[in-house]
Amino acid sequence: MTDKQSPQILGTAPIGKLLIQYSIPAIIAMTVSSLYHIIDSIFIGQGVGATAIAGLAVTFPLMNLVIAFCNLVGIGGATISSIFLGQRDTVRATETLHNVVWLCLISSISFGGLSLLFLDPILLFFGASDSTLPYAREFMQVLLIGTPIAYLFIGLNNVMRSTGYPTKAMVSSIISVVANIIIAPIFIFVFKWGIRGAALATLLAQTIGLIWVLLHFYNTHNFVHFDNRHNRLKASIVGRICSIGLSPFLMNACSCLVVIIINRSFIKYGGDLAVGAYGITNRVLMLFAMTAMGITQGMQPIIGYNYGARQTARVNRTLIYGIIAGTVVTSLGFVISQLIPTPVVRLFTTDATLIDLASNGLRIACLAFCFIGSQIVISNFFQSIGKAKVSIFLSLSRQLIFLIPALLILPGFWGINGVWASLPVSDIIAFFIASTSLWLYFHNDKKRTKSAQEVI
Repeated sequence: MTDKQSPQILGTAPIGKLLIQYSIPAIIAMTVSSLYHIIDSIFIGQGVGATAIAGLAVTFPLMNLVIAFCNLVGIGGATISSIFLGQRDTVRATETLHNVVWLCLISSISFGGLSLLFLDPILLFFGASDSTLPYAREFMQVLLIGTPIAYLFIGLNNVMRSTGYPTKAMVSSIISVVANIIIAPIFIFVFKWGIRGAALATLLAQTIGLIWVLLHFYNTHNFVHFDNRHNRLKASIVGRICSIGLSPFLMNACSCLVVIIINRSFIKYGGDLAVGAYGITNRVLMLFAMTAMGITQGMQPIIGYNYGARQTARVNRTLIYGIIAGTVVTSLGFVISQLIPTPVVRLFTTDATLIDLASNGLRIACLAFCFIGSQIVISNFFQSIGKAKVSIFLSLSRQLIFLIPALLILPGFWGINGVWASLPVSDIIAFFIASTSLWLYFHNDKKRTKSAQEVI
């Protein structure tokens, strides 16, 4: 599907073709998005030092909270938009677009302002030490000031993808990351602005991406575009956005809590460099996880549209293809982490101790990584069909129900390796819970369909 075709093709074109055409741009966009953080980590590690890498890792919980509020609006709005388009209701899709803008502005200003006001206590609570706090503070001050730009860019890009423009959404992400790749080394190595320079480069790159997205929605020839007649908050739409977006919000909020516990555990059993090792490992794992999430973003408009149009067979076929693709992606991550962890880690740092810690951690953390792809796809499937409660449960199960207890128990037996081992243990359990939930959904759906036929 080209970006000039009607979104109604989501209900008629072959599923395999649609999934490739929607997922590849989304995968590229998500992979490129994860490169933001990888690029920052590489430039900071090579240009500022190992302690700066640890300081960057301390910011992960706060960054997860930033993303949580952004996804609450952006993913919720994108899902609702595609369902409305499946119902041929462009008016409510347009109203959703405007509600996304207002909610992005309100949440970003509120959250960013409060976080700036209490930044040092927050970072200390998240695990910052006297040596890592200055780096964490400098990085987050810039990003928090720029939260309105980041929220609008990410939120509107999600809506653009879900309303029939996957290629444009991909291009906006590529533009932003290419800008970051160009600007970051100038700010860090030429201007000597250190970790603050990395943050400034990210903010400037997001501004460039936002301009591209805004130009799209100001174009009245596009399927869904800005229309002042619908430029107001509407309680019913806000409620639906928040209901659907609650699942990714809680997932990222739980990630915040998990990373706090992880950081504190690593400080206890390995010190600041162990926190830095987790920061490197997290960046690598997120590259593959974000690729799997790109697949789900490609699935989301297809599933949302066909679910709204009551084309169940097409919904199910999309899910099956998505599970296969997601499993392949994270299995690749497993293979790389087991075979060549040290060369991967060397991209981020030249510190020998940090290299050893991160290489060992990457191997252990990825032991069950091949199961993550299908778990991500299944969780997002329920989100795409509006089953918010199930999606929330699956999103929370891995982190809140399984990972946190493992983090509190296993290090007592195996020390720092116990912290790493908590990740694959929770991955395996979450996979079985997600698979069981999916089986129950189809089993109950089959019973409902059979009962309806008997009544007829």
